[in-house]
Amino acid sequence: MTPMFLTKRIYEPVAPDDGQRILVDRIWPRGISHERAALDAWIPDVAPSKGLRQWFAHDPERWAAFQVRYRAELDGNPHLEELRALGRHGTVTLLYAARNREQNQAVVLAAMLNQP
Repeated sequence: MTPMFLTKRIYEPVAPDDGQRILVDRIWPRGISHERAALDAWIPDVAPSKGLRQWFAHDPERWAAFQVRYRAELDGNPHLEELRALGRHGTVTLLYAARNREQNQAVVLAAMLNQP
């Protein structure tokens, strides 16, 4: 089975087609209880470093550079293999709290993990 990694804001309702729900933020999202999150796992160590997150600050002009820097941070991260293993068993939804649905770490991570 080909791994299928999706992305979704954690504030959206849980859906049956989410598969395994993995939070990929370093910080727990505001206003979300553990019950409402309905997570299968939280992997904060796969999120961007504090320094990178603060530098990016969700500035669209820094998006291209953020992707390069984040991919460099992920190089050799052991949690990538953990996520790939989960993806071999079905859909994995990478959850994030950012407001921007197109420019966040989960989008970069899903793109990496969906590559053959």
